[in-house]
Amino acid sequence: MKSISVGVIGHVDHGKTALVRALTGIETDRLAEEKARGVSIVPGFALLRTPGGEIDLIDLPGHERFIRAMISGATGVKAVLVAVSAIEGIKPQTVEHLEIARFLGIRRGVMALTMCDRVETGECESRRIQLRALADEFGIEESPIIPISVVTGAGIQDVARCLSDLAASAPESRDDGFAYLPVDRVFSVAGFGTVVTGTLRRGMISKGDWIEVWPSGRRARIRTLQIHGRFVESAVPGRRTAVGLRDVSVGDLRPGHTLVTPGIVVSNRWLDASVTVCAGDPRGLANGDQVRLLIGTTDAAVRIRLLEHDTLRPGETGLCQFRCDEDVVAPVREPFILRAGSPSRTVAGGRILDPASRRRRRFDAMSLESLKAMAAGRPGEALLGRLREAGLRGCAVGELAWSFGVDESRLRRRLHELGAQPEGALRVIDPHVWSDLLDRVARQVAEHHRVQPLEYGLPRERMLAFLPSGLDADLAKALLGRLVETGILVVEKGLYWHADFRPQDQISPRLAAIEDLCRRARLNAPSEAEIVGQGGENATIVAHLVRAEVLIRAVDRVQRRVLLFHRDAMAAARTSLARRWPHEQPFLAGEAGALLGISRKYSIPLLEHLDRVGFTRRIGDQRIVIEKGAESDSRHRAHGPTPAAAP
Repeated sequence: MKSISVGVIGHVDHGKTALVRALTGIETDRLAEEKARGVSIVPGFALLRTPGGEIDLIDLPGHERFIRAMISGATGVKAVLVAVSAIEGIKPQTVEHLEIARFLGIRRGVMALTMCDRVETGECESRRIQLRALADEFGIEESPIIPISVVTGAGIQDVARCLSDLAASAPESRDDGFAYLPVDRVFSVAGFGTVVTGTLRRGMISKGDWIEVWPSGRRARIRTLQIHGRFVESAVPGRRTAVGLRDVSVGDLRPGHTLVTPGIVVSNRWLDASVTVCAGDPRGLANGDQVRLLIGTTDAAVRIRLLEHDTLRPGETGLCQFRCDEDVVAPVREPFILRAGSPSRTVAGGRILDPASRRRRRFDAMSLESLKAMAAGRPGEALLGRLREAGLRGCAVGELAWSFGVDESRLRRRLHELGAQPEGALRVIDPHVWSDLLDRVARQVAEHHRVQPLEYGLPRERMLAFLPSGLDADLAKALLGRLVETGILVVEKGLYWHADFRPQDQISPRLAAIEDLCRRARLNAPSEAEIVGQGGENATIVAHLVRAEVLIRAVDRVQRRVLLFHRDAMAAARTSLARRWPHEQPFLAGEAGALLGISRKYSIPLLEHLDRVGFTRRIGDQRIVIEKGAESDSRHRAHGPTPAAAP
């Protein structure tokens, strides 16, 4: 069955509560003070069942002292039932209420000309003409004007029929994939615990769901759901809903708090908005003005920063930021009202464009372009603009989801359509910026190879030096991963090199000579100092051959020198030792030297190296072979290229 929330608005004493009672039989003035004074102080609620669907009637206070309560109750209404007394006609609160309705985006409604039994027919017709002009002025579309009397019952059924038509033709509520319910009442019910009520503005909630209470961020589970006294399993957007909560007490909540799907809210105090000044306001808005922001059921003090003007005159629209004195939870596109004091009045209204913003520079072209796209209903363009603004900082996925009013799965689909996607764990970067950065790093690595042709590869720490300072760690990791994934870079044993890098193209005769020298030396390995000391590029060549594990360093602790064994000689030594002393048979260092035909100044460094890599184990003065055969040498050699084989 279809449903619609309808706000009953109008000047004080123009018969709103009596009209609701005549339509539903429900007395919405429930407070003792309301009954004693005959004035609605807080919103009242009643259900009207019609052939067109169920209608949540919200009786909103009419007195100017209770405008804030009226705005709080108007949260989520999709149409208005305007009550205007045929005796008094249009009054200040009538106009203000319709101004508020326009700011809240309400364009559908029914006009009830009340108390028609107490005026002449001609006067009633005059009031009807005035009301028609008022409805047209404030854009209440196709609004029938119905003369009524709650005393005689005249016109009441006509009002009910028109409301039924509103319900039947109501568009389906938009589901953004997350729940948002501003709280307007908090109380405790025996056997049910803590209960809050409000109009579910977005998303669907169900019994058993987890929910977050903001601004505290505390989580609670939904125990029960009621709609006008009926227990239900779930509630859809637009319905007045009572939510029973576990894991929170009445003291943890108050009117003005908000229930939201867990994990989506980004808490901050900067809100971007489009704002329009009331046409009848005597002053307008100036940059730096302090006003009250009324949004959902929240009433917060804010300071205005106009982003493209110094002032906004009555009737003008502009982009602005709100610097809130407290955290405000307000989804994108959510309507709001601005009130100013001395005298207290409604000065402006508008819609939130970014609920997770930061302090922006005024008159900044890039910021204004993105916000204007959002205000014009071009979210894809605004999303790309937001990423362009962020540049190399990127944006967190959760922040973007909240900023654009969708859940993360929908955001990811939208990003994919726009050619962007999350990089790293949970961050998104502009696709053009990302592509340029990938190209830049690839060129830098290629240039490094050109300048240092004998350097086998770069460790991750040196690769990070090619990245812009301050780049998010997740993005840095993702960037290197993407370069490897796309085949631009190769990574092996923690070293990165460009896929087009061919070391053999850079091999000098000196490199071949040094390798040949070490190979011919067999196990009588030369010292590194001897080779490097010959000058030229020898140090670079030796470092390259060691990284490629063509040469293996072994330390002679007695003579304090480093020997360079060729890997072929080392492999032959391992094979000989494994064959001579199989099955973990112990042997002495002297016995090993005799077998290999080398003195202690070579055998001790060699055996200590084999101990370190786990081929042998020393037990007192003896050793045993742990790994059998030369084939085990592959566990200790680089799987990458030799100087004669390209990576």
